[in-house]
Amino acid sequence: MLNVMPEAEEKMKKAIARVMQEFASLRTGRAAPALLDRVDVDYYGSSTPIKSLASISVPDARTLQITPFDRTALSAIEKAILKSDLGLNPNSDGQNLRIVFPPPTQERRKELAKIAKKEAEEGKVAIRNIRRDEVDRVKAAEKKSEITQDDSKRMQEQLQKLTDRYVAELDKSLASKEAEIMEV
Repeated sequence: MLNVMPEAEEKMKKAIARVMQEFASLRTGRAAPALLDRVDVDYYGSSTPIKSLASISVPDARTLQITPFDRTALSAIEKAILKSDLGLNPNSDGQNLRIVFPPPTQERRKELAKIAKKEAEEGKVAIRNIRRDEVDRVKAAEKKSEITQDDSKRMQEQLQKLTDRYVAELDKSLASKEAEIMEV
């Protein structure tokens, strides 16, 4: 018998995880190590994530401290952060890099909130597309007489409930991210 629920749920979880990753990379004026997840360092000729080259700590709410495992990587890490699209300006003391986050302006906060909404909407579209694809599979199985009409209807209802649950989860995450962004 056709069982689309586990596969659909797994795909929806991945869609939500992608949106959460995008949310984590939005700069809110608070220091968060996740901001540096997308920054790769050219280290001995290969592109390496910062997490692999250094420990990242948050000494206070507005400061990130990056301590390289190998001090020779300090300048490469600094260059990678400066080249990134994050607009961060690290300060080096010879052993560590410190990144101080100034509080964003009200205009920048609104812009970040719009970006968060856009990311959440893309996630919702992805979830709805997953539902549509799985409903199409269920209908095709019903047409081939692999499942009964009642089973088909029940599976479609389950898919809709699953979709509603994940869309609600995204809405909740968006609301908390917007609150975090708009916090002064």
